Amino acid sequence: METLTANEARVRFGDLLIRSQKGPVQITRSGKPISVIVSADDYEIMEEMKMRYLKEKLTQAKDDINNGRFVDGPTFFDDLLAGKYD
Repeated sequence: METLTANEARVRFGDLLIRSQKGPVQITRSGKPISVIVSADDYEIMEEMKMRYLKEKLTQAKDDINNGRFVDGPTFFDDLLAGKYD
């Protein structure tokens, strides 16, 4: 992934937009990543993937509930703290 400092991104904004069409561009400030710029097409694809994943999880959760595969809240949190889901 290409990387630009925040100052470089500000000064070369047009170039940043062109680069982001080819792939993600990381923006850093004081050597630390603060943002990633992606094309609108890539962003749309990521959002679609996220929505598809959430819908699959919702469908699975509904199926689990309908088939009695669930635990009450306190039991879940006890198991979570005990590392059962690590």
